[in-house]
Amino acid sequence: MEENEKLPAAEPPVKLLKLTSTGPKKWAAGIPAVLAALSDVVEEGIPFRGVRALLSMNQKGGFDCSSCAWPDPDDDRSPVGEYCENGAKALAEEATTKKVTAEFFAKNSVFDLAKLTDFEIGRLGRLTQPMFMPKGGTHYQPITWDDAFAKIAVHLNSLESPDQALFYTSGRTSNETSFLYQLFAKEFGTNNMPDCSNMCHETSGTALDPTIGIAKGTVKLEDFYHTDLIVIIGHNPGTNAPRMMSALETGKKNGAKILAINPLPEAGMMGFRNPQHLNGILGTGAQLADLYLPVKINTDMALLKAIELLLLKEEKNNPGQVLDHDFINKNTVGYEGFVHQFEKFKLADLAAEAGLHVADIEAAADLFARSKRIIFCWGMGLTQQPNGVEMLKEIVNILLMKGSIGKPGAGVCPVRGHSNVQGNRTMLINEKPTTEQLDRLRDVFGFEPPRKHGFDVVNAIKAMHDGRAKTFFGMGGNFLSAAPDTYYTAEGLRKLNLSVHVSTKLNRSHLVHGQEALILPTLSRSDLDIVNGEAQFISTENSMGVIQSSKGILKPISDQLINETHIVCRMAMATLRDRSVIDWNRYMNSYDDIRDVIEKCIPGFDNYNERVRQKGGFYLPNLPREGKFSSKADSTRASFTVTPLLYAHLADDEYMMATTRTHDQFNTTIYGLEDRYRGIHNERRVVFMNQKDIDRGGFVNGELVDLFNYDDGIERVTKLFIIVAYPIPERNTVTYFPETNVLVSINNTVGESNMPASKRVVIKIKKHVP
Repeated sequence: MEENEKLPAAEPPVKLLKLTSTGPKKWAAGIPAVLAALSDVVEEGIPFRGVRALLSMNQKGGFDCSSCAWPDPDDDRSPVGEYCENGAKALAEEATTKKVTAEFFAKNSVFDLAKLTDFEIGRLGRLTQPMFMPKGGTHYQPITWDDAFAKIAVHLNSLESPDQALFYTSGRTSNETSFLYQLFAKEFGTNNMPDCSNMCHETSGTALDPTIGIAKGTVKLEDFYHTDLIVIIGHNPGTNAPRMMSALETGKKNGAKILAINPLPEAGMMGFRNPQHLNGILGTGAQLADLYLPVKINTDMALLKAIELLLLKEEKNNPGQVLDHDFINKNTVGYEGFVHQFEKFKLADLAAEAGLHVADIEAAADLFARSKRIIFCWGMGLTQQPNGVEMLKEIVNILLMKGSIGKPGAGVCPVRGHSNVQGNRTMLINEKPTTEQLDRLRDVFGFEPPRKHGFDVVNAIKAMHDGRAKTFFGMGGNFLSAAPDTYYTAEGLRKLNLSVHVSTKLNRSHLVHGQEALILPTLSRSDLDIVNGEAQFISTENSMGVIQSSKGILKPISDQLINETHIVCRMAMATLRDRSVIDWNRYMNSYDDIRDVIEKCIPGFDNYNERVRQKGGFYLPNLPREGKFSSKADSTRASFTVTPLLYAHLADDEYMMATTRTHDQFNTTIYGLEDRYRGIHNERRVVFMNQKDIDRGGFVNGELVDLFNYDDGIERVTKLFIIVAYPIPERNTVTYFPETNVLVSINNTVGESNMPASKRVVIKIKKHVP
């Protein structure tokens, strides 16, 4: 699949630099992390502004980091800093004083801007005023806020059906804005609310809700301090949630064992040098993983079933010593059917499928057998696999076998990747709202919300292609670069009549646009938000269900920036006018009024305004955390699930590819060209391969190759990648996104959750021919 060279590039241009590869590190953080964090602040030219903001970030009464959703300690927080290296980089990007002005856009066409890499685009600075791209235009031009909202209203009101509009949400969006945003979409008449959950942890909620009764994790941060076993599977703490390593360190200090499962030996799984402890600065830090299992891509299910098989065998040999039958009998259904399946499995076959030695799996099973309190943590290494929902249900099976959920030090912990992505869903950003949720909105506001389910991300992209979607409104994010099948997605975006993006900085989604396009600049988390002369705070939800306030402290770089709540309310008033039954002007001018009405519509937010002002915020109700379960099979018990085991079949010239981020990256934001923990410096276009595969394929380490995917009978290709020999299972490869999103078919999705399956992509590797 090739792209039209006359259009702005959807894929980052190839600018090969001089790669240096030094091999994977065995520990994360330490002084190098501190220096890297501070260097970004210095490079942006904001040493005083940046350090002042860092000292406020993630502190009680301060502002919430716009990066990951890892929770802050409930008790006292470190005065040195409650942020990580990537959080500091995110802060430097939004606190920068560099500006992208109307004059900049007048000098640079979107075609020319698209020739920049994503890293170069991100370094340009903050957006300063609304910009408009007319039909057939080549340059964005300034537009007033009133004219921008009028433009949006004309397009929305000219649609044949409200279902021709798409309202996308990024995880950065606050609770208050998220609630109003979904409210506007529903009063307008559609549930087309694709969001970033559709690309990261939709799989988690899809697996957990029907098995234990909640679509979220069940543990608190303190549970990591009082557990027997922490399992990290398909997740890289050192890069994706660096502050998690502090919790792992404390758990280890208190006697916990750590089992790490992942195709790559990530540094953040192996060791941690805490830069706030003397041993982390001058000593060797803390060893993390007690056992590391390098499972092959998409064979985690075979490993999980092998562990279960061994646990059942050990229980048979030592009745009552391994499994918690009291818990099973009292709190679960489906156990007998679950056990029956293991008559057909053999340990040797399961080990071979996972690419592991039987002895290593036995060692892992022994850790489970000897543990009563177990926490399972996972990331997109599981959620983006085609059978990810079934894998997570298998994890639930293990915890139910052990009675290790619903008590202190035990449970499930999906590690969410974006700050407030969980809060978005709590605020009803969902293309499939429940009848109960819609009824409450009807009763509170007096209009009948649409009942038809809307489009998720994958179906939204398909709707762009076939004309069912005409207008796209993006509340934050970089939709194009985050989505799969890059050229297909770009083609869909270009077919839209109007694309709108609410953003703090320029990104590639602004350059690959609809026939008309708007960029609406907004405040960042660290910016002062002044409404009616008073500094305001918003609220977010972290990955463990804590609702907390967030109050920016930095003077905005432009007086033309408005907050996201104002954007939603002014869009609603311009579009709905007299036919709206909602007092949008009231909510535009009072976050407290928004929180009051959220309290009426969403369970768990009693006394919202009072409790969110408490230092540290408050926990939302979590019945499974309290040992109260429900499932699709039984309203008062959790459910075991019998899941199928899929076997990987590759042709002789095929490899399994998974995409990942670098350490110098958060989601689609590229902070730099260093993947320090994997030993990759000054380059992103690399493909990690096992040395045996390199030899077998007739390649050499450092050689330039092209990567191909042939799903759907279509040739997808991305060129000029450098082979890097790496400790990875044979026939497996790993590459960085968004560079290889082009290889992920729009139809390669996760069963039930319909997420892009970016962690299981079949590719071919061919020598590059100039």
